[in-house]
Amino acid sequence: MNFYQVIIGSEILNRRRKDKHFEFLSTELTALGEKLSASFIIEDNRQLIENVFTIIKSDPKSIMFSFGGIGSTPDDLTREIAAKVFTGKPLTTHQEAKKRILEQFGDDAYPHRIHMAELPENADLLDNPVNNVPGFSLENRFFFVPGFPQMAHPMIKQALSKILHETKPVCRKTFTALVSENDLIEMMQKVPKEIELSSLPAFCGDKRIAVISLCNKDSALVEVWYEKFIEFMKKQKIVWVDGDRHNDPDICKPKN
Repeated sequence: MNFYQVIIGSEILNRRRKDKHFEFLSTELTALGEKLSASFIIEDNRQLIENVFTIIKSDPKSIMFSFGGIGSTPDDLTREIAAKVFTGKPLTTHQEAKKRILEQFGDDAYPHRIHMAELPENADLLDNPVNNVPGFSLENRFFFVPGFPQMAHPMIKQALSKILHETKPVCRKTFTALVSENDLIEMMQKVPKEIELSSLPAFCGDKRIAVISLCNKDSALVEVWYEKFIEFMKKQKIVWVDGDRHNDPDICKPKN
């Protein structure tokens, strides 16, 4: 599964509001042994939203969480665009969503709030613990929630419980080498694709250093390749320390 996040709202890009969704979702996924493949923050622009949804749909392994734009004001475009991109059909009245909105607002549901019951065909509902106006999902892959964190975050937890039944924690091993990352490329090229490899260059005074991280759910596999790096560095007489120590001034004189 490849997890995508789409945060829709011009108010974030123009700094009228601060985003609270990226940190939340990335933390939740990490706890479940997963990670985001990409996160988009985009304005309330019809064509841009459609383009981003289309890109994500093109990935057969995509799971998407979309935040914002499912309300009833003129700038709430998500429901209509989701119907176009993911079903190829117009919005239709979801009877259960309509019932919940009427139960919550009564006559005040008209003339505007009731439009939030217009959803893509075959949408499943996500429960809203705040005001009973539901979010929705399509194909148990594409999840749409409001922009309000108090409403959105419980819905996301509900969505994650539907798609991630069994979790396995991620194993990550990290070390800091007191050389340029260029000196480690020979070893990096040997790491199998199933291991997530990252190399972050930094400086220790005027000396180049590299923080190398290996990550996979298979802890034994990570350990094997971590040890291969250690053996390589010992052979090359490269000085290193465990962990990400790029902000530690003491690593300029480590002791192995």
